[in-house]
Amino acid sequence: MNVIDLFCGCGGFSKGFQQAGFNIVYGIDNWKDATVTYKHNFPSAVISNEDITNISGENILEATGLEANEIDVIIGGPPCQGFSLSGKRLLDDPRNILYKSFVNIVSDLLPPVFVMENVPGLVRLFNGKVKDAVISDFSELGYDVEMQLLSADNFGVPQQRKRVFFVGINSSKIKNTDKFIFPQPTFGEGTNKAAVTCKEAISDLDFISDDKIMDECMEYQIEPQSDYQKLMRKNSSRVLNHTATMHTEKTKRIIAMVPDGGNYKDLPHELWSTRKVNIAWTRMNSNKPCFTIDTGHNHHFHYKENRVPTVRESARIQSFPDDFEFIGIKTSQLRQVGNAVPPLLSQAIAEQVKDVIRKG
Repeated sequence: MNVIDLFCGCGGFSKGFQQAGFNIVYGIDNWKDATVTYKHNFPSAVISNEDITNISGENILEATGLEANEIDVIIGGPPCQGFSLSGKRLLDDPRNILYKSFVNIVSDLLPPVFVMENVPGLVRLFNGKVKDAVISDFSELGYDVEMQLLSADNFGVPQQRKRVFFVGINSSKIKNTDKFIFPQPTFGEGTNKAAVTCKEAISDLDFISDDKIMDECMEYQIEPQSDYQKLMRKNSSRVLNHTATMHTEKTKRIIAMVPDGGNYKDLPHELWSTRKVNIAWTRMNSNKPCFTIDTGHNHHFHYKENRVPTVRESARIQSFPDDFEFIGIKTSQLRQVGNAVPPLLSQAIAEQVKDVIRKG
């Protein structure tokens, strides 16, 4: 089952589908750093670092050597920052050019299934008209489209991160299916498994302190202490991308005042305005899933150490397995991790997609 990934970033969306048994054949993104990481981790895939607005389905087939009927799934998350609504159709507004590129490539290749991911705000944009327009645009191509908001912590990811997914089933290619059924939560309220906590996610990486520079690649120094850690370490014999950020002594003194799970409100009032964002000086809560990690703005801190999380700790919070290596300078790596779809969330959707394709 072959997958192409549009707006692939470093490959979180693709990794989840790969873990579900799909073959990743193509990825495209205009961010060079991310595509270098993507190619490193998906060496058999064709990777394009071009402007997607210049790419057609035919270009992708030429690059991969495949026929259109050999593409089973198109996945991707077009940036929503420029979404605008002109009349009744998103496709009519030139500001939606990236979204339009996604639709055009789906239109060119007409795979059995597409999966489009985006931020929750898309659902509310223009009082829901954007959501309706997305469904309408793909329905006109012959897809039965279902949409649902999913939270990553319900699927084994140690992070409270919500994303909206649109899944379209091509009724002309998959006959034996009703509407797409999204995966049901397997962790958290209403299930028999508690959500994975920050400590369960990264406590075996706690040998990195806030005052010692470690190698980029090293041996594990603590045995796995949870099922989640065993899962992340399954195919890995070493720790990658686990170098601490060195803060100033003043910054470390301020971080040290914030308790496990605390934030700027735990600081003396005169320090509240030292950073101008309301998420500043926020520590992970060791006994809960992490808040949505950012892209390396240095506002969020380890639950115990007086530093921001390392790239590997952030990757664990996102559910990237330990053998997934990030390439580039550390600030770029953190941005790559923060922008990704959590692989375990992607995998949960991919498993449902796989069932649809097999039944069809």
